[in-house]
Amino acid sequence: MMLYRTYQSYCDRLRQDMYFLTSNGRLSEHLVDKIILQLNRVYPQILTNKEAEKFRNPKTLLHTRLSDLIKHLQNKGDRHCQEFYRALQINAEQVYNDLPSRRIIKTTDSTGIDTDKEQYILNDRGPMFFLACFSVAAGFALFMNCCNSGTKVVGGARKILGFSPIIIGRHVRNICMLYLEDTSRNK
Repeated sequence: MMLYRTYQSYCDRLRQDMYFLTSNGRLSEHLVDKIILQLNRVYPQILTNKEAEKFRNPKTLLHTRLSDLIKHLQNKGDRHCQEFYRALQINAEQVYNDLPSRRIIKTTDSTGIDTDKEQYILNDRGPMFFLACFSVAAGFALFMNCCNSGTKVVGGARKILGFSPIIIGRHVRNICMLYLEDTSRNK
């Protein structure tokens, strides 16, 4: 069974996030001004100078200005809402990441795997564990190659093992070297 994520336009997402964004304390007046200035200066086709002045008017309550800005952008179309999200991400990344519409996008996964938990499960042992496992596997493969009676690479293997204190531990290297010397004497 395949699950398909339905497309949600930026206007729909903004409609969904409006209450979250306009609730008290989410966005400060300074952040709202930065977002408005970015929409005005970087994308003057999104907000004209006159519109930017209207939404930056300090005499109007922040909640009202932000609500009016969001409604204005929704009326202008999806591209305008997308640029608002881009400005929000640049200026208030934590708020952007906590948006309800972002949580839905993050958790909607066709595999059904919780990626945060999966990341923890895969990374809980660290890089040293990976290097140790890789070293053991490489040493075992080299050891098996040297033990094969059809190959004549004992001298080459001795050189590789002699210069590999990083790859495998000193104790394991000494055992392998003794074994190689012993098998080369017996031949």
